[in-house]
Amino acid sequence: MLGTSTGGTARHVRMLAAGAAGLGVPVEVFGPARTDRDFGFGAVPGVGFTPVDIADRPRVRRDLAAIRRLHRLLGAWRPDVVHAHGLRAGALTAIAVAFVRPARPALIVTVHNAPAAGGVTGAIYRVLELIVARRADSVLCVSPDLQERMRSAGARQVGPALVPTPPLSSAPLAPSTSAGPQAGPDRPVVLGVGRLAPQKGFGTLLQAATRWRDVQPEPVLVIAGQGPLETELKSQAAALGIDARFPGQRDDVPALLAAAAVFVLPSVWEGQPLILQEALRAGVPIVATRVGGTPALTGEDAALLVPSGDPDQLGDAVRAVLTGPALAARLRQAARDRARALPTEADAVTAALAEYTRAAKTASHP
Repeated sequence: MLGTSTGGTARHVRMLAAGAAGLGVPVEVFGPARTDRDFGFGAVPGVGFTPVDIADRPRVRRDLAAIRRLHRLLGAWRPDVVHAHGLRAGALTAIAVAFVRPARPALIVTVHNAPAAGGVTGAIYRVLELIVARRADSVLCVSPDLQERMRSAGARQVGPALVPTPPLSSAPLAPSTSAGPQAGPDRPVVLGVGRLAPQKGFGTLLQAATRWRDVQPEPVLVIAGQGPLETELKSQAAALGIDARFPGQRDDVPALLAAAAVFVLPSVWEGQPLILQEALRAGVPIVATRVGGTPALTGEDAALLVPSGDPDQLGDAVRAVLTGPALAARLRQAARDRARALPTEADAVTAALAEYTRAAKTASHP
């Protein structure tokens, strides 16, 4: 079960569904029809898809309708285990599961993102956390800080969720035909990749770029992705006098990583970011913020970790890599070493199925 998703959560669910179905486990995915159109769950052999409208934010009437529909669907299908992804999908599913008779299925919820801090939205998500913590048989979290939050909320069983990046294609990459980040043969590329949204911290990265303008040859900052802050970030770069390129959404990220002198992940929060796993596998020097699940992925050796929201420390760390060949070489080797320990898709499917078995036994023998 998942709600509205445009990225990593839906890809993760599709991977788990395909892996389980490939091992002969009957799988049905419930979620918004648009998510199926975007990610093609129904096209996966052995996987069915049933539309359930879960909005991306609280909507009382729609939420009640989703709970009623889920209750009917689960009562008819009678699965052994329901695995919900995200706090909203998890909380609505928890309410629906509670009324399934005569025997309710086990409920596992994966928490993929940190809730909003403060305000009405933060209060709503705190309620969702409490519902999930008290109703789910197992809560899986993509980062250690989320595990601690769910334990504090009273979750009975909390563990890590494995969110691996897909394996890189062995086929050679074709040159992209879209506007690229060409910087000239002698100019080092400082690369950022991600959705142009507040969580990713690209405004801080632009501020940080003022700290390396005197490096020769002059680096060029490339931020690949699209999102609601595109116009604002371009205006900020122009106001700061930063040579920044915004090539938009790219289908050749491995090639961009291979060409980068340093990859920067300036996020406000991250779980197990797929782009960071790709950067480790590419063996590119990494500078990242010490938030969420990032330190657990990189360790202390495979990246320079700095506080979130601090452009001076971020800029100084990037500058150190650009001007320190020995440091850059050490980070490259440490990234490759760390990449060998990253979980695979097979590891994630195996871990999920093991948790399904454990949770099903717990639910049937409380």
